[in-house]
Amino acid sequence: MGKLLGIFTSNGGVPKLPVNSAVVDINGIVGDACNNKKHHGGPMKAICVLENKLLLKLQSEGHPIQSGTTGENLLVEGYDLSIGMVFDVGELRLEVVSDATPCWKIADSFTEGDYSRMSHEKNPGDTRWYCKVLKPGRISISG
Repeated sequence: MGKLLGIFTSNGGVPKLPVNSAVVDINGIVGDACNNKKHHGGPMKAICVLENKLLLKLQSEGHPIQSGTTGENLLVEGYDLSIGMVFDVGELRLEVVSDATPCWKIADSFTEGDYSRMSHEKNPGDTRWYCKVLKPGRISISG
């Protein structure tokens, strides 16, 4: 069974900062914003998810990545996500629809700015995932 470790939002851009709870509708976390609506947001990219095992792997490689610094909305563990997977987080039901292509704005999270380390094409599975919301609801960090 998977677990929600963190919820992150911002007024646009990165890093996204931690919050204890959030309401999620079909467009994502209510109150979260993204600066580039061409590449982020909308129903097919409503929630960006990062698995904790990848965060820990990248940190062990020496990257300065931290929770929220690559623009993810949710930090989870125990899911082993892939495209097409449907999973529940609290009241939410999410479906993984695509990998989240990294861009230069997250370069500070990587040694020598090599944000391509989080590229699904270059390193299959070592990525953030975009999800659509199948069932909206409230999520919170239990604690």
